[in-house]
Amino acid sequence: MFRPCNNCNPREIKYKLDPESGRPSSEKEMKNMMKRGLSMIQSFALSMASRGLKNKKVDIPVKKLRVLSCFGDKNTIGPCKHLRTSSTEGKFYCGGCNCGDKKNTWLVAEEEEYSKLDYPKLNCPLKMPGFSNYELSEEYNKRKSQIETYDIDKLNLIEVTSPNPEKDEN
Repeated sequence: MFRPCNNCNPREIKYKLDPESGRPSSEKEMKNMMKRGLSMIQSFALSMASRGLKNKKVDIPVKKLRVLSCFGDKNTIGPCKHLRTSSTEGKFYCGGCNCGDKKNTWLVAEEEEYSKLDYPKLNCPLKMPGFSNYELSEEYNKRKSQIETYDIDKLNLIEVTSPNPEKDEN
């Protein structure tokens, strides 16, 4: 059994930081990490719940906008700065979400598989168009502005797949 000495508090974490480094206090860093962690868990739970028991999915036009926000259009809009190439060939994931490179975090999947961009409710770390937490930028963001004003005819040319929801057995 672990027994701390009388001078130690096992629940208290102490760091020695260089006061000249300009970093926030260790207490503030821990609070920020906990806040981000809880926020990520809450976001993941909301996305999973939005899928429901019948594998609901986002509408095709919204998925096309999400694909544009993540991958760009290969002409005027480049890919998102958080887009990462998976260790699995041909797959990509978001490096800004900190979800990692796993099958259920791949942004697009094979035709009938459910991908991350199929979730009805899905947050983006950059709050880009097409995502549940989308917000207009308070300051000018060229890439976001290009997506917000993207030609609808060009958007319709973006090809996406969408898994079929489970069929009702009634």
